[in-house]
Formats: sequence, structure tokens, C-alpha cells
Amino acid sequence: MALDQEKINNLREAHIGTMQNFIDGRWQVSNDGGEIAVVSPGTGRQIATIIDSSERDVEAAISAARRSFSDGSWARMAPHARKAILFRLAELIENEALQLAVMGVRDNGTEIGMAIGAEPGSAANTFRFYAEALDKVNGDITPTSPEVLSLIHREPVGVVGAIVPWNFPLMIGAWKIAPALAAGNSVVLKPSEAASLTLLRLAELASLAGVPPGVFNVVTGIGATAGRTLALSDDVDVLTFTGSGQVGRHLLHSSADSNFKPVHLELGGKSPNIVFDDCGDLASVAYQSARAIFANSGQVCVAASRLLVQDSIYDRFLEEVSAAADATIVGDPLDIKTQAGAIGTAAQLEKNISFVDRARQAGDSVIVGGENIERDGYFFKPTVIAALSETSPVVRDEVFGPVLAIQRFRDEEDAVRLANDTSYGLSSGVWTQNISRAHRMVRKLQAGVVHVNCYGGADITAPLVGTKQSGNGFDRSLEALSKYQKRKTAWIKLEQTA
Repeated sequence: MALDQEKINNLREAHIGTMQNFIDGRWQVSNDGGEIAVVSPGTGRQIATIIDSSERDVEAAISAARRSFSDGSWARMAPHARKAILFRLAELIENEALQLAVMGVRDNGTEIGMAIGAEPGSAANTFRFYAEALDKVNGDITPTSPEVLSLIHREPVGVVGAIVPWNFPLMIGAWKIAPALAAGNSVVLKPSEAASLTLLRLAELASLAGVPPGVFNVVTGIGATAGRTLALSDDVDVLTFTGSGQVGRHLLHSSADSNFKPVHLELGGKSPNIVFDDCGDLASVAYQSARAIFANSGQVCVAASRLLVQDSIYDRFLEEVSAAADATIVGDPLDIKTQAGAIGTAAQLEKNISFVDRARQAGDSVIVGGENIERDGYFFKPTVIAALSETSPVVRDEVFGPVLAIQRFRDEEDAVRLANDTSYGLSSGVWTQNISRAHRMVRKLQAGVVHVNCYGGADITAPLVGTKQSGNGFDRSLEALSKYQKRKTAWIKLEQTA
């Protein structure tokens, strides 16, 4: 949608105040939890307060979800009726798209030009996609001998626990909530304490759309309490998570320590973006490569944070991508001209600064950027670093900020070796006009997504898949419904007549 700066400005100071948990179809105060101040990274000022949920708060949400699932108000609702409600929810999201986008930007600092499509726009499309799909997925009849009828039923798993990060809470939340609800489950969602506001509003919109009480609950708070309680609950049947590998490991332990619930993990990345000397328009590829890391200030799990460039064009490409980095407009995330907004938290800003210091200590060359921007809020200059070594921290470790490591390679074999020399395997990119090379690279790269002559743009129809330490699960696509369904076999002996 076209953005109107005046309308955005009218919303930038809208009162939010104290937010409560949304449990069992209504706003609820905490039993015995505390409060968390919501500080806008674009200004450094407090804009709201959310609940720091206690174990009892989370358990109340889980109990509401279990009751709603057991009573069948949603799980046994006719598919066409569930579909109509999810379509209404998508419409309500679209009706409030600008308000949701501005609220999200104030909460996490994403530039409004990206947020409007990536957050409410994407969420509405996601709910529509799974609403349309929910009555198109059938069970199976397996081939058996004539005296047996073998049926495979697809049933909702029960209660789904979802934990989502702060960088795209509405988009990633919808990737998990929409298929879980479409399959007939009840959901307890814990947003990041650094970005909860839009997901709390989403729960209220779901209730207005007709989702029954207890079917979709949102509890806020820190991971050590709220997230841990959700992960250890024997009443949560499936857990889905997007975030860091460290937390992912804790969740797997929690599954083993409780009811062996399946845990679907989409974790971090250190994604290679490989530019061959036959890439085409070098300036255009350099600009797109810069956007692939500096959009949302690099706070994207699939960000192209490792740039691998062939020797013969390395110097020219380094000059072009550095110029694109230097020209990136960093500033007020609610200004429609801004190309890179704020860093999500003060702690993440300090991490960015520390990473550049470590790169300098390792002997890497900081070509442009490398420092924070002195203004209200949390801002960091787009940074390009020529890596001295394959073992440099800026090459090996995820920064989750606007920091690009650039390396050179000799030939296709060298490019594959460098690209795969990482513990991560989420996304990648290849730029070449040679179609045979493109196909070879798709086969050889150890990544769940391979972009060719682009970076990003895959929509809800295609899965976002993690490999290696980027996770064991995926979001998006029709196949995501299977994460929230269980299989039941009916083996029926038929009476034989003469």
C-alpha cells in the first residue's frame, strides 16, 4: 500500500499504555508477575508496559487452551466455518494495516517502508492462504487386501506453544499461528519481550473475528520464566520456535524433561551471497546485495551477511557495494524515506559495536561504517568489512546487525567450499548468467533456501527451511500444516460375503 507520511505522523505518538495478557478471550492482569517497560528503539523512550508473566500466568493460558481444545468449539468446528473466521481475521488485519505497522515500528525499529508489507501485509496473506487450504487437505486410504479398509486420519495435535522473535513478530507469528489454527488447534503464543505489542492486538482481532475464547492466547514476558514454563508443560503438545540456537537447545532439553513434545526450530544464519564474474549488471547486483544485508539494519535471519565475490571482479564489486552501504539512508524508522531503521535493542547495538571491534582485532579491514550513530534511539552505520581470514569472527558468527563480511574466491569449487564452511544452513544466494552453473550451485549449497539472481522474495507458498544448526523445522507452504497435525490409522476388518 502507498504510504502517507502525514497519516504515519498522526500515529507516531498514539497512546498505548499498560498492556495485559490475552487469555481465554479477554484481557487479564497478572497473577503474581511483574512489569516490563517497552522502550522504542527509534527514540529511546518508553511507550508502553507489558506483563512479565509468572509461571501461573502461563499455566492459566495453557489451561484455557486445553479447555478450548477439549470442548471442541474450534477443533470440531466445520472446516468451512473455521475458514470464514480466518478470512475475517485477515480482513481485520488489512483494515488496521497502517496502525499495526506503526505500532510495530515503534516497538522494534523496522523501517516503515519494509514493515507495512512484511508485517500486516504478510500476516493477512498468511491467514488467507491457510484459511483457503484448510478444507483442501485430505486423509488417505492405503492399498490393502480386499478384506481390510485402511484409513489415515489427519487430526489437530491439541495445544500448540509458539515462541517468536522481535525482528518480524507479526509476520513470523502468523507463519506459526495461521496453520496451527487452520488445522484446528488451540495456541499459546509468547512473543519476545522486545516486541509484543502487535501480537497482543492480533489476539484481540482474532477474538473479534470469531475465534472462540481460549483458542488463541498471548502471554508476554521473559524466556527464562514464560518461555520455560511453556516448553516444560505436559499440556503443550507441540512447540514451535524462531530465534537463537542457544535457546533452541534449551527447548529441546525441555521437551526431553517433559512430554517429548515435537519441537520445530528455525534458528540463526550466516548466509553466503555468491557473486560470479558473469553476474550481469555489476552495479545492480551490488545494490541488491547491499539491500539483502542492510534492510531492517541486518536484523533478518536470512540476511546475506557473507558476500563471496570472484577474484576477477572483487575490487570493482567491493567499491560498488561499499558505495551502496554508504548511501543507505539510516534514520527515523517512521520516515518513509528511511532505508534502514533502528537497532532493535540497546543490547543488540552493543553487540554490533563489539563485533566490529573484534573484526579489527582480527586484522580485518573496515571499509565503510563500523560505528553507532549519535542520536536518540539505537542506530548503527551499515558496515562493510573485508575479511582477512576464513576464521574471522565476522565470517563465522552471526551478528544480526548491518555488518557485511566480504571474501574473495577463485572458481566455482572454491565458492562452494567457502559457502558451506559454516555451522549454519538457512539461506544463500547465487548470481550468474550461466544456467548450468546455477543448477549446480543449487545442488551443492548446504542451505535450506537458494536464491538465484535475486535475494529474498520467496512468499508463503514456499517453505523457509533450516539445515545444520539453522534448525530442524520450517515455516510457510502447505507442508507447514503437517507440523500441527497428527496421524491416526483406522485398520478396519470388513465382513466378507459370499
